[in-house]
Amino acid sequence: MSDRKYRQRGYQDDGSPPARSDRRGPRTKSGEPRGQPPLRPKSPNMPSFHEVIRCARCGLLLDSPFTDDSTCSQCGSVLHSCVQCTWFDPGSRFECSQSITTRVTPKDGRNDCTYYEPRVTVERQTHSQRGPSNAKQAFDDLFK
Repeated sequence: MSDRKYRQRGYQDDGSPPARSDRRGPRTKSGEPRGQPPLRPKSPNMPSFHEVIRCARCGLLLDSPFTDDSTCSQCGSVLHSCVQCTWFDPGSRFECSQSITTRVTPKDGRNDCTYYEPRVTVERQTHSQRGPSNAKQAFDDLFK
């Protein structure tokens, strides 16, 4: 036992070499040679990305091919409208990124605009496709 209060190097050094530490290097799995990198890299558990179309009013995930007179099944809003379009931009003239000559109103109502394209967003897929269909089933599966 040392008579010093602190064991950091540099505090009241007397010039003697530091004592050998009891710490060991990183432990490796049995069968792996020490100091060698693993034979194959670990595969990252990265979430994937996918393109989706969501309702502008309620956020419901929509099927990609829909007709000009389609409505959202959850909130009933019209899908062929300016707020649902890729070119909708509240900061630009007539609230459209394309060069249109007249304002289309109302923005959430059905229109026959030739520039219409549904807004597609890229989202991270945070849940697996397999597994329980609801939260209660997932909770019950924890205790099986």
